[in-house]
Amino acid sequence: MSEATVLRNLGLQDYVAVWQAMQNFTAERSPDSADQIWIVEHPPVYTLGLNGKREHLLKPTTILVVESDRGGQVTYHGPGQLVVYLLADLRRLSKGPRQMVSILENAVIETLRQYGICAEAQAKAPGVYVQGQKIASLGLRIRHGCCYHGLSINNDMNLSPFQDINPCGYSGLQVTQLADLGVKILTQELAVPVVHQLLKAIEP
Repeated sequence: MSEATVLRNLGLQDYVAVWQAMQNFTAERSPDSADQIWIVEHPPVYTLGLNGKREHLLKPTTILVVESDRGGQVTYHGPGQLVVYLLADLRRLSKGPRQMVSILENAVIETLRQYGICAEAQAKAPGVYVQGQKIASLGLRIRHGCCYHGLSINNDMNLSPFQDINPCGYSGLQVTQLADLGVKILTQELAVPVVHQLLKAIEP
């Protein structure tokens, strides 16, 4: 990499504003621009991926619905969920989209292992699962050889909005979170090992 990865801790921020900022950064970056990792939480919002189907929104809702440009179907973001966005030059890293998805999944799996939680990825449905329940979602967008978007981990949040969707397009898929698995940690603290794992994977 040309220089060290830039870390940005954004706090609680509107989804659309951060999404547009990621698009702008990716459009304006040069081959010498440092990669960035953004740490954020979002107010309640449902997001649909590029091929997301509104039929997976099971009932009318007062929660904002945003048609995003990431991969994947529908998911929910809300306070108490850690969101980590990876804005990286894949050409410089010599990595393809599938490798980046695996990097995101492995960062979550290794982080959860540190808290005594055994988690796994599933080939049929990107994300991270604990005993069949989804604890982390991920989706990327690739433009001009660079990626943005990233991953979300359910930490200590209100999970009930997930009941009104088919999470990631799968009917009946259950979700879980660290708090329900006996791990109590501040969301900002959870970001530390996740970012550490990502940096191990993308920095020489």
